[in-house]
Amino acid sequence: MSEDDTPEIYKAALLIIGNEILSGRTHDSNTPWIAERLTEHGIMLCEVRIIPDSAEAIIETINALRGKFDYVFATGGIGPTHDDITAESVARAFNAPLEQNEEAFRMLEDHYGIEELTPPRAKMSMIPCGARLIPNPVTAAPGFIIENVHVMAGVPRIMQAMLDYVLQTIKAGKPILSNTVTCALQESILAQDLEALQVRYPEIQLGSYPHYRGGVLGLSLVLRGTRATELEAATAELIGLIRKYGEEPRALSLRTATGT
Repeated sequence: MSEDDTPEIYKAALLIIGNEILSGRTHDSNTPWIAERLTEHGIMLCEVRIIPDSAEAIIETINALRGKFDYVFATGGIGPTHDDITAESVARAFNAPLEQNEEAFRMLEDHYGIEELTPPRAKMSMIPCGARLIPNPVTAAPGFIIENVHVMAGVPRIMQAMLDYVLQTIKAGKPILSNTVTCALQESILAQDLEALQVRYPEIQLGSYPHYRGGVLGLSLVLRGTRATELEAATAELIGLIRKYGEEPRALSLRTATGT
């Protein structure tokens, strides 16, 4: 692919693996953090799935996502316990053997010492054959990359360190810019106008988000895209639409998006 053919935005999916998330016992704080970091790198998070610690679910979901998106990021299930089955399941999804990775074993040995490297800890060196390791500066147990699938820990501090490494190694798109316009109009009043505006600017993502703050109902309208000129033009038209209904909008300045 030549430089001119490089996509403006890469598309990604996030797979969160863990019964503890589905049960509500553990709060998912990884999704917003990952979404913001990807957006900064011109990678659009388009889909998030939360699934249980089930081999069948992991295999099915990995295979469904990896052919649909440029990147798949998975978190959870690579620890030392019996329900940590992500590595084994991803290996099965790729029809790859699961084997003890010598480099991963050395990482764990350096961290724990050979006497403290128990079988459950050594289990974390079992990696699909052919995968590349994602370093873990916190607890040493690495994640891994196989084709376009990036498997990371579920613990937020560890996942964040792993994702920082991953983002240095993959292709990024253009920074995604965002404008936010707020007003006091009801969403239904602007619905048809927003639909027409979206048709005129198909490369701009236009989102409508009602909010209730301080006892007052309001509306936040978020425009996102990679081309500043097009984004500014769409924003100007949106402001004109709001004024048409007798409201004076408040527009935030153009910025590199870190989510909505």
